[in-house]
Amino acid sequence: MKKLSGIIALAFSFSIIAPQSAHSLEPVNVSSLISSLTRSASLSNPSVIFIDESTGQVVYEKDSNSLRKPASLMKLYTAAAALTYLDPQQKFTTSTWVGTSDNSLVIQGSYDPWISFLSSQAKKMERTSLPGLESKTLSAFREVHGKTRVAKIYYFDLYPREVSHIKSYFSKNRIRATMIKVNRDEALKKSHYMITSSDSPALQTMLSFALLWSDNVLSERIARLSARAAGYSFTDKGVSQTFSEVLNSLNVAQGDQIIKDASGLSKENRVRATQIAQLLLQLKKNSKFAPVIGGLPVGGISGTLRHRFIENAPQAIGLVRAKSGSLNGTVNLAGYVEAGDREYVFVIIADELKVGYRSEKNARNTIDKILGKVAVPLLPVLPNSNSEVTTATSSAS
Repeated sequence: MKKLSGIIALAFSFSIIAPQSAHSLEPVNVSSLISSLTRSASLSNPSVIFIDESTGQVVYEKDSNSLRKPASLMKLYTAAAALTYLDPQQKFTTSTWVGTSDNSLVIQGSYDPWISFLSSQAKKMERTSLPGLESKTLSAFREVHGKTRVAKIYYFDLYPREVSHIKSYFSKNRIRATMIKVNRDEALKKSHYMITSSDSPALQTMLSFALLWSDNVLSERIARLSARAAGYSFTDKGVSQTFSEVLNSLNVAQGDQIIKDASGLSKENRVRATQIAQLLLQLKKNSKFAPVIGGLPVGGISGTLRHRFIENAPQAIGLVRAKSGSLNGTVNLAGYVEAGDREYVFVIIADELKVGYRSEKNARNTIDKILGKVAVPLLPVLPNSNSEVTTATSSAS
């Protein structure tokens, strides 16, 4: 805590002596402050755009309309889709039941994106534990059916990996389980009494976690749930169609972008920095997307940005709220930077780097420095006259 306080104090002291105005960085100054850094060899021909959030004015851009690799910036699309088609308070339930027929069990799923395959992770993060569900279900099965070595397990709305995991678990415990997919109505008819049940947190909570820590599996699952709610298939193609529909609904221009997944792991994804910037602008205008903004990591403080800016741009600590993205040879950052009484939307995509730790680290450092040039805290206006200062001090005491 003392270390964090010291960092924040250092950032505050830098902001006081910074050459920019303590109350506003005017749009006309943004370009002159950052142009040399955006052309740095460490970024190797990046795609960059800065937009005044209040006016929508592009105050700086460099190659912002070229198709680039977004990496985990794709999670911004996932978040927008989730809050367009799903209830932010929605929870997902998974329950197991003793079946009505001999040697049968029923698993009633809901494609819970929060399920964990590790008991330790589930306990630490308060996730639904698949091993826990399996253990309780197996115990109940043995209590009812004794030493029976075969089981029929009816299920619906489980991910394929979960189905495989359950079958493997029973097999390791010397029970040959036949997994039978059924619809919801059939499952309800085959369910006798419940063994155990687990609920996920609200979708809004899971979405914030996915953004804060760039959770790939969680993002993919939430995107597929959004696609299904939008009326598309539970596939990558359905996700791509859903993202396109979301962009249309927000009046964000589309072109020949390529969307192969929702997490950004695919190196085939291609989007434009200007499109991401326009999406960020629209998200800020609509209160229903507030969980997206609130879920983004804060520079130097939280999530994937907790170690950023501290050494290279301490004046930006706490003033940058953004999503990072990285692949081999790619380092990206997109979000919002406070500049006194203004705020700028920014997107920086450096996807032509040499593959390697050093070049990628140098790119991150340069990106941090760019935002350090723009970031300015909003400070209170001090009284002009000494008498006013004296009066204010006396009143405070």
